[in-house]
Amino acid sequence: MDLNLTLTRREMLGATGMAGLAVLASTASGAGPQTQAKRPRIACLVTYWGATRSHADWIITKLLDGYWWQGAHTPSRVDVVSVYIHQLETSLLGQKICKAKNISIFKTVGEAVTLGGKELAVDGVVIVGEHGEYPTNLKGQWLLPRWWIYEKVIRVFEQSKRSVPVFNDKHLSYDWNEAKWMFDKSRELNFPLTGGSSIPVYFRKPEMELDVDTPLKNSIVVGGAPDEGALFHCVDVLQAFVERRKGGETGVRSVQSIRGPETWKWTEQNPWAARLLEAVRIKFELKPAHFQEIGKPNVCIVEYNDGTKAAIYSAQGVGWTYACEIEGRNDATIISMLDWPGPFSQYHASNAQPHWITETMVSGKEPFNAERLLLSTGITAYNMESNWENGRYSPVGRRIETPFMNMKYRSTRGAQFSTGERPPNKPYIRGFDE
Repeated sequence: MDLNLTLTRREMLGATGMAGLAVLASTASGAGPQTQAKRPRIACLVTYWGATRSHADWIITKLLDGYWWQGAHTPSRVDVVSVYIHQLETSLLGQKICKAKNISIFKTVGEAVTLGGKELAVDGVVIVGEHGEYPTNLKGQWLLPRWWIYEKVIRVFEQSKRSVPVFNDKHLSYDWNEAKWMFDKSRELNFPLTGGSSIPVYFRKPEMELDVDTPLKNSIVVGGAPDEGALFHCVDVLQAFVERRKGGETGVRSVQSIRGPETWKWTEQNPWAARLLEAVRIKFELKPAHFQEIGKPNVCIVEYNDGTKAAIYSAQGVGWTYACEIEGRNDATIISMLDWPGPFSQYHASNAQPHWITETMVSGKEPFNAERLLLSTGITAYNMESNWENGRYSPVGRRIETPFMNMKYRSTRGAQFSTGERPPNKPYIRGFDE
């Protein structure tokens, strides 16, 4: 990673400049993202592509060879024309695939999105900043260079006075200020921004979506969340459901993290959370105190500006399960995303997500409000912040007020999760025999 990363970040986060105004003018005159009849040409920018377990392999292979969607294989509708790999030397699998597929690997982000020229030369950008040898800070945040890659893309957008759709795998950044800058740039330069977790578009049981304007009272998510990366999956699941509550999303008032046995003390003091957790236990026919006895407990507590409350429990045995109280109903509504939605040869979740990546690139429209991605990023970041103050750790984290997450929007999307038969146990084509 560039040793001048910190200086560049400060310069860019504080910059307003005239380039953004020029791009706005150009997009207003029709030079911005448009629905295209031709197959979009995509630049894939990744941190590491050295194993079939890497997100880069899960996602990009589907963009190359198609994906399993709604019970059938769907051919790719985009062309991957360039790749940048930050940790290239250890990404032998990515090198081998690109060679077999005749895809150029460029030395810099800028070259990958300009195809070695001086101006933007692709129709979409896919950033997969997940996996690789990167440090973790004291708070447990993995310092993946997603912002660093994204900022290089923005430079090209501004210089070219043109922008295209961008997908960013998982959360935007470990840092709220970076994430907010990323979101703001998408609005300033008028391009679709999407990303997040693959779990909200998993197969569901039951196969249902909450209606827009559902009168939700309180919600929980129960799933494996021992660290920052896993927690984000759970947070994004929560946001995918609660954004559909009556009146729409109102923004996040506060975030707090509680770890260890104190998790259960907080639960006892908040009967709404205890009721929902017990409803999940009963639904899965687990023995009493299952969640208290298995794993290392922690809970992320979220309060919204409209008074809605939510909690994310790290627990095992229920996949990723959402449970909520809805006004007028006696029983909790429980929706689960269970196990992997396909055999390992299908790279787990990475089928439905590439479908929505493709839809974004083809249509030039966000599949869901990008504000959701920003809120999920912020909740995750401040959960990791909560247990630390002045370099000291406390299992009962401080409640952090988040007035800067005062984001309002109404979800208008339909159901986006996979249905139908699950994919077969057949490896995807990489252009060579393994």
